[in-house]
Amino acid sequence: MATYEEVKDVPNQPDKYLFDVRNKSELEETGVLPASINIPLPELENALNLPDDAFTKTYGRQKPAIDAVMIFSCKAGGRAARASNLARTLGFTNAKAYAGSWTEWQEKEGAQ
Repeated sequence: MATYEEVKDVPNQPDKYLFDVRNKSELEETGVLPASINIPLPELENALNLPDDAFTKTYGRQKPAIDAVMIFSCKAGGRAARASNLARTLGFTNAKAYAGSWTEWQEKEGAQ
């Protein structure tokens, strides 16, 4: 599981990936996590199976290496857990969910 502190530090860790698997409409309502790449959960499997150049063209960042740290977030943690399980099934060995997801992020960021 990823922690709030780890997610907050992602912008300083260019070798880590933060994927937000919420739908675009949810992002428009709430905002986005800094340095996150939005890939809605129903699109995730196709995205992670894209050739490297197609992933880069579509998402503006190189496709993660099979051993890259990949953190998944959603609204409350359920979809993030499913996303990290899917990524591990596809062979990505360092996929993990941010259990607190947007709900925790918003609480902690709002308190500062």
